[in-house]
Amino acid sequence: MQGLMMDYQLTLDRILEHAYRMFPHKQISTKLPDGSMHRYTYAQFYGRVKRLANVLRSLDVQTGDRVGTFAWNNYQHLELYYAAPGCSAVCHTLNIRLSPDQLAWIINHAEDKVVFVDGTLLPLFERIAPHLRTVQHYVLFNAERGLETKLPNVLFYEELMAEAGEAFDWTVTDERTAMGLCYTSGTTGDPKGVLYSHRSMFLHTYGENQASALGLIEEDVVMPVVPMFHAMAWGLPYSCTMAGADIVFPGSHMNAAALADLIAEEKVSVAAGVPTIWNALYHELKSNPRDVSHVRSLVVGGAAMPRALIEGYEKELGVNVVHAWGMTEMSPLGTVSKLQRHHRDLPDHEKWDIKARQGYPIAGVEMRIVNLEGEELPWDGATMGELQVRGPWIAKGYYKVESNRDAITADGWFRTGDVVTISPDGYMYITDRTKDLVKSGGEWISSVALENTLMAHPRVMEAAVIAIPDENWGERPLAVVVPTKDAGELSEDELRAHLAQHFARFQIPDRFLIIAEIPKTSVGKFDKKVLRHRHAKGELV
Repeated sequence: MQGLMMDYQLTLDRILEHAYRMFPHKQISTKLPDGSMHRYTYAQFYGRVKRLANVLRSLDVQTGDRVGTFAWNNYQHLELYYAAPGCSAVCHTLNIRLSPDQLAWIINHAEDKVVFVDGTLLPLFERIAPHLRTVQHYVLFNAERGLETKLPNVLFYEELMAEAGEAFDWTVTDERTAMGLCYTSGTTGDPKGVLYSHRSMFLHTYGENQASALGLIEEDVVMPVVPMFHAMAWGLPYSCTMAGADIVFPGSHMNAAALADLIAEEKVSVAAGVPTIWNALYHELKSNPRDVSHVRSLVVGGAAMPRALIEGYEKELGVNVVHAWGMTEMSPLGTVSKLQRHHRDLPDHEKWDIKARQGYPIAGVEMRIVNLEGEELPWDGATMGELQVRGPWIAKGYYKVESNRDAITADGWFRTGDVVTISPDGYMYITDRTKDLVKSGGEWISSVALENTLMAHPRVMEAAVIAIPDENWGERPLAVVVPTKDAGELSEDELRAHLAQHFARFQIPDRFLIIAEIPKTSVGKFDKKVLRHRHAKGELV
């Protein structure tokens, strides 16, 4: 027997219509390239999205066509997030920090028809354009006519918008229509595309706005520091709009001082970014204090937030840290680490231990851990296994890939590649990526645990641990450390003694290298593949 319910399609235009009806006065602010602020209301945003949908139609963008975006976090990028899906096209966010070769491969693989380019990034994109096979038009914003460029078929965003009308009937009618495309960073082989549907992103937005998840509300002022090319800014452009929150975009101003100023001046209540961003911000706020009292949630994801940094924010700055975890393949939110009622009376140090975990699955995400034979393992907080997930906003395969057997189990679970433990009350803790575990003498050593403990040292800014070959043990850990600016002389013996308080002797790295900077991936994580490559070439000595 079927239920007698309306056939209400979960398409993203409904989020925009709701925001326009309920929150027309709410504000979207962007720090422009020249440092000034652009501000407009949701009502004005709504009208411009409809204009942009007409622009896309005038460029012959049809159902299913891919529309590329090559831009910072700004209001024009947000307009594309809604206009492309609203006219049944696919918003394909391009990672501005990938190499030209990778970007050319991705654009050609996706067969982008039109690419919108932020004028501040034009020199970078001009290196890619000669290698592109399918792009018919390049549209520039934050750029004026008369700008010299090597790009062919160039159009200007604001000129097109001025000519377009605001009357547009949304053409997407099926919630299973594709709306977004993101590629993984290709750390192992070619990048892989993840194609999101209207239904998956709509349900992800519901999931993200659960009170036990990020719980955005109309009173919030949200600053997405996570790039809009990174898993669609963790879905925040949709969850903010659904909730009616004010939005603050930093644009290209991503240094710690600029972010600290924005948080203080705009009275930001929720900010989201990767640990390297918040690490730099913490040291900036310690050196040059700002008013951050409005921040109710500093959301961190993309990599593990060191426990010491969580403690520093909460104990010294009074800022609540919300650890989250997800993947491009998960749209991306999967877990959050918030304290629950039964944690209320714990001492602070135990609360920070819990907050350092990646957290419990939000409703809509199922998790399990398995061993190498695929057998399910217990949630006891100690047993390690590979994390597998499933749910309505989790990918069932990759875009234009013939076989997904390596990614999806026979019974329909997605293999994350993370090695984790899960506590009896459902809090997941990532001990490592399968490829980053140090396998020494038949024992596993967690690089993540070593890194977090090293970064708890008061004179350590950043730390990364990689496995290096060893004749006797197979592999041994090598620690690479960046000291704080005022660290003075930081010795190996001091670091070894610091780790000895927390680890068995065999787990402690044999060597510690002090360097000026740890290489980062395109989304701000420590790039261990570069460190491993440098070590293999004899450059890390």
